[in-house]
Amino acid sequence: MFEFSLPDLGEGIHEGELVKWHVKTGDGVKEDDPLCDVETDKATVTIPSPRSGTVVELNGEPGETIMVGSILLVIDDGGAVAVPKAPSEPESKKENAATATGSSKEQKGDSSLWKPASGKAGKKAVAAPATRRVARERGIDINQVPGTGPGGRVTREDLDRFESDPRPSEAEQPENVAHEEELTGETIPVGAMGTGIPFFEPANLPDFETQGPVEREPIRSLRKKTAQKTTTSMIVIPHVAHMDECDVTELEILRKEFNKKHPDEAKLTLMGFIIKSAVSLLRQFPMFNASIDPRRMEIIYKHYYNIGFAADTPKGLMVPVIKGADQYPITGMAKEIRRLAEKGRDGSITLAELSQGTFTVTNVGAIGGTGVIPTINYPESAILGLGRVDKKPVVKDQEIVIRTILPMTLSFDHRVADGAQAARFMTQLKQMLEDPFDLMVGI
Repeated sequence: MFEFSLPDLGEGIHEGELVKWHVKTGDGVKEDDPLCDVETDKATVTIPSPRSGTVVELNGEPGETIMVGSILLVIDDGGAVAVPKAPSEPESKKENAATATGSSKEQKGDSSLWKPASGKAGKKAVAAPATRRVARERGIDINQVPGTGPGGRVTREDLDRFESDPRPSEAEQPENVAHEEELTGETIPVGAMGTGIPFFEPANLPDFETQGPVEREPIRSLRKKTAQKTTTSMIVIPHVAHMDECDVTELEILRKEFNKKHPDEAKLTLMGFIIKSAVSLLRQFPMFNASIDPRRMEIIYKHYYNIGFAADTPKGLMVPVIKGADQYPITGMAKEIRRLAEKGRDGSITLAELSQGTFTVTNVGAIGGTGVIPTINYPESAILGLGRVDKKPVVKDQEIVIRTILPMTLSFDHRVADGAQAARFMTQLKQMLEDPFDLMVGI
């Protein structure tokens, strides 16, 4: 028997949502046959079979979250039964673990010394099916294991720690259990929701069901990752927003004339010009193409330019990344934007095409809105937001004239840049976009 675990999906991805099985118990499979589709925060990937044989067990139902390393399915490949082995440990650690286990057993009769991590009798742990299976194989009561994963979820690492020392840490508060239910119907310990920020603890939600009809929808996949990243960004990064308006009248005339004269070329878009302009300025303003390393107290300046652009897709917000954006001519930039946007919409975009961005541009103007204050795409240090291009009366050469105006907002990390630097960046970007001749020469 061969136990196949969910493989490493790359880019630091630790879990995925099982979308559908391509096989069922009893099916014969060949090496590289599709087994299932798994959706991560980046994209949907098809997991191929690593061996030929017969499927004897499937772990997980569509909609469930599967952790990387968890057993996905079992294939009868004609081999011996695979028996998972616990990681080897130094003898001293084993002795310490044995001592801790023994002492904890002695203390179980004294409730003043410690209580089970689940707080209340009969409390069910939040864990993936594969994690529960590992706990059963090791003889661990998973309901006693403190969970450190999202929403208090118990992970493989939690099992390892508990097996070494089953006593809860001092930081845990096992008796204090929230009354909200997770989407699975299981309660979440308050400690799992704690932020550690003074005066900031999310209050329990009211019982909306008693107030009127409601509908509950699980937060999954792309929406879940968006929620995690934006929350992290807004809590960790001190945001500052610098706003300006840009007169793109001449640029729009040039763009439309080019598209009319070259119908066989990829259509030039305003986004392409803005990305090319921004890239040329990032060399001069490297603080907006950077990241903070808080552990080392360092600013990491990136001397490569991978520009992400927010794309509205049927599955939600995606940020395709144009790798080496400084190497593209304006027509090539237009082709790459179109290619990535189409792949995002049809679901064929890859993890690599959604990763390693250094600066992001988001354009809500095509949908509507006079402006936007965008959230920085963590761990980047800046994002440029574009509003709706519109005709407005403005004063030009002491006369009121109608011009095509583009609202722009630069959200930036105040830890790496100051307002004066943002103002200079936006002023130069505005100047480039307002003079098409200099723009074409400069980029």
